[in-house]
Amino acid sequence: MAQAVTVLGTGLMGAGMARNLAGAGLDVTVWNRSVEKARPLAEAGATVAEDLSRAVSGADVVITMLFDVDAVAQVMECALPATDSEAIWVQTSTVGLGGTARLADLAEQHSVGFVDAPVLGTKQPAEQGSLIVLAGGSAQLRDTVTPVFEAIGSRTVWVGEQPGDGHRLKLAANSWVLSVVGATAQAVGLADNVGLDPQLFLDAISGGPLDCAYAQIKGKAMIAEEFPPAFTLGGAVKDTALIAEAMRTGGTDEQLMQALHRQFQAAADAGHGAEDMAAVIHALQH
Repeated sequence: MAQAVTVLGTGLMGAGMARNLAGAGLDVTVWNRSVEKARPLAEAGATVAEDLSRAVSGADVVITMLFDVDAVAQVMECALPATDSEAIWVQTSTVGLGGTARLADLAEQHSVGFVDAPVLGTKQPAEQGSLIVLAGGSAQLRDTVTPVFEAIGSRTVWVGEQPGDGHRLKLAANSWVLSVVGATAQAVGLADNVGLDPQLFLDAISGGPLDCAYAQIKGKAMIAEEFPPAFTLGGAVKDTALIAEAMRTGGTDEQLMQALHRQFQAAADAGHGAEDMAAVIHALQH
């Protein structure tokens, strides 16, 4: 059973995860490139480490929640030499299938157990401890990481025993999430551009078989033009590219995902990359 857990990356997702781990009674250490982002977690009972090697030393589980594969690899190349041989690396960042294979190889080079465990959910579920963990890793590692997954999530889906298994399901799920956001933006933008109050669209689908809570949440944000980040537009650009790559590799037509990618990219290029992904509406309005 995991007792000491280190969280590397305390941004939108990592901070909430660390708070819930500390709240579950685990011995939590946090590290972030910008230490000032991590310092508020001391109030939740976490130890804030400025030195990466000290952050991971003695940890039973090391969690990475960073932006992309390059960021994760750079951090872990420095951290793994200081990580205990019995520790388990739980990789929760969305990095794609090729990225997961790269990181699993890195773990193997250092003889550290590796669990591919991307999560479904954004900032609020991370803060509430209601993420859904999509895990791929050896059955021998499950008992150690189970208390960690129970602290950060409402449910764990063990997809398989190989690194990449969790990511395959994550990319499939994210393809749906990002499609919902893009389709909502299209409908809201169309209604606005033809002279309708876009709220009429949300009202029309409300409560019916076409309704979706996520569409209502993101649609209202689009109409209000309020985009506090729960999941950034920059993250949507990254993930649509990873999904399109997986589709191409797997033999699935990627044209729809490429179209979504272009819309998210256009809105990010217009200066909205740090805003919530609902800001994609900027690519669809006059």
